[in-house]
Amino acid sequence: MKQILFILSMGILFTIACNSPDTKNPLLEEYDTPFQTPPFNEILPEHFLPAITEAMAQHNAEIDAIVTNSEPPTFENTIAAYDRSGRLLSRVSSAFSTLNGANTTQKLQDLDREITPALTRHNNEIDLNPVLFERIKVLYDQKDSLGLNPQQMRTLEKYYDDFVRSGANLSEKDKTVLMDINTRLSDLSLRYGQNLLAETNDFRMVVDDMARLEGLPRENIKAAAALASSMGMDGKYVFTPAKPSWVPFLQYVKDRELREKLYRGYFMRGNNDNENDNKELIGQIVNLRLKKAALLGYATYADYALVNNMAKEPAAVNDFLERVWTPALKVAKEELALMQQIADAEGAGYKLASWDWWYYAEKLRKEKYDLDEQEIKPYLQLENVRDGMFYVANKLYGITFEKQDNIQVYDPSVETFEVKDNDGSHLAILYLDYPTREGKRAGAWCSRLRRYMKFADGTEQFPLVTVTCNFTPRMDDGPVLLSWDEAETLFHEFGHALQGFFSRGDYSRICGSLPRDMVELPSQINEHWASRPEVLKVYAKHYRTGEPMPDELIHKLVNSSHFNQGFATVEYIAAALLDMNWHAAATEQVYNVNDFEKAALDKYGLIDEIIPRYRSTYFSHIFNGGYAVGYYVYLWAEILDADAFDAFSQSGDLFNPQYAGAFRKYILAEGGLDDPMTQYMRFRGQMPTEEPLLRNRGLN
Repeated sequence: MKQILFILSMGILFTIACNSPDTKNPLLEEYDTPFQTPPFNEILPEHFLPAITEAMAQHNAEIDAIVTNSEPPTFENTIAAYDRSGRLLSRVSSAFSTLNGANTTQKLQDLDREITPALTRHNNEIDLNPVLFERIKVLYDQKDSLGLNPQQMRTLEKYYDDFVRSGANLSEKDKTVLMDINTRLSDLSLRYGQNLLAETNDFRMVVDDMARLEGLPRENIKAAAALASSMGMDGKYVFTPAKPSWVPFLQYVKDRELREKLYRGYFMRGNNDNENDNKELIGQIVNLRLKKAALLGYATYADYALVNNMAKEPAAVNDFLERVWTPALKVAKEELALMQQIADAEGAGYKLASWDWWYYAEKLRKEKYDLDEQEIKPYLQLENVRDGMFYVANKLYGITFEKQDNIQVYDPSVETFEVKDNDGSHLAILYLDYPTREGKRAGAWCSRLRRYMKFADGTEQFPLVTVTCNFTPRMDDGPVLLSWDEAETLFHEFGHALQGFFSRGDYSRICGSLPRDMVELPSQINEHWASRPEVLKVYAKHYRTGEPMPDELIHKLVNSSHFNQGFATVEYIAAALLDMNWHAAATEQVYNVNDFEKAALDKYGLIDEIIPRYRSTYFSHIFNGGYAVGYYVYLWAEILDADAFDAFSQSGDLFNPQYAGAFRKYILAEGGLDDPMTQYMRFRGQMPTEEPLLRNRGLN
């Protein structure tokens, strides 16, 4: 009855939302566009709610056809049918989430507050449908006698586990409680993310006197002046919590007072006791997650979250993080001592604080390696870095990229490419979205507007993959020059895109489905090629002369790879440990977020001069981004990526075709088809070790 009432109410909403002179909704029609890409020029905000509503109704009809089938359950009429369901909903919601993340408006944010709870209720109704689960359970209980092939067996097992973890075995009373928890969690997560975006957009540091910007590179001064002018403040300079703004400021500006002010604007987001404060939301989220875990039979949310990961249990994660933390903290303290010596020699007259680290680290880099990052940037023009990552992909996998000008995009700055396989056949469409803008959430990410799908008749649906970054926008038709960190970020996200291009499977549930602590392997291994001298020679060319980066500068860059790794490792692990501590509670409690955070990190000996890469109030990975009890995965996956890249290095051929083919097959294409370590062993032929990770970071 509840489901019927929900469908009726959403049907009424759909009727009202469509009650306009023009009822044509491009989201509900087959896309008559190149490669069936979303017609972004035609899609309006008001199209989304009726499209989502209709897509949910269609999905419900597909589920109803499964549960009312009078035939006994079979793999085809239950598992395969369920796997094929919801295609329209996936298409529409992917378009919405892409726009809302990369180019949001107030209208889209208002819609999100309507759509998110509706989708949560919809998913709850399906996940807790007793008849659907009973059909799946019947098949699961007799799985060994069904004659299933390996992909069918894994798909059945994964769906059964999904339903159990979603509460299908609970009593009706507990199912109602769980549905309420899920709804509240989705609402709290949404509010957290919108608060963070508002805090990021609201903070502006205005500088009136250019003399106070002493040390800042000219291009960053120009960007700050352009931003100020766009806000009606000609003659002034505006700086924001966006990474392209605050990082170079902290690296180069001599004025310590301004460095502190801007850094505080960054690390106090969501912690200002205003209408966008996230502290109360965090306590509610953590307690609700614990309540959910307890309902499902787990002592903590960390126990619940890790069962299907490679780590399996919190103790394995904590032990691993602490093994790397100890040498990293030792190196960080050595880095700090060297920087304090520089400050003392200059007569600074103060003990270094967190807002001083970047500034004196640059001085140390110059002193130790005779390298200034500003020497590197002229060789990292955005288009050249992009072509460099295309070059690597071509050398490894034979794929090519053809620029497309007839594909509709949601912002004029977005580039699109057709990706062709090594035999010239169509493989995917790639969207590249580079510049920071007010409507884009912070960070960089890769997602899919459409995933690969194989249909019952053997036909295929090919992926539409997006890579979204936050680089400095182009000014006055001049070049966009990347920092080294930004160049590595582009290679990193493109590694995720490669998995999106290549993922294959007969069933959507296992196609490209890697556990969270393996999902970063494809992205992180791709970073290794960015800094290899033979690859730098191809793409690192001076934006004015076209000359390749000289050997001397390449040598400095490669030699400095261990620079500041104590700091980088400690700030990262501090955030990962904070994530684990938030989700280790076995009882609900009232939280003072700042006190909890400090106590959690003090016990590991975090020094005052380093704060976590993400503090709790802007830790969107775990409170708004699906990485709860999962931020550790970047370092865990580094064990795999460092070990995997060693295979290429030790072979003497960075593009070794045997290893490239095996990596594509067992990791990128078929990574979800079997146990993740089994797949890794099929590629590598041996178990990974931590030694390459520690060596690469200079911590051994």
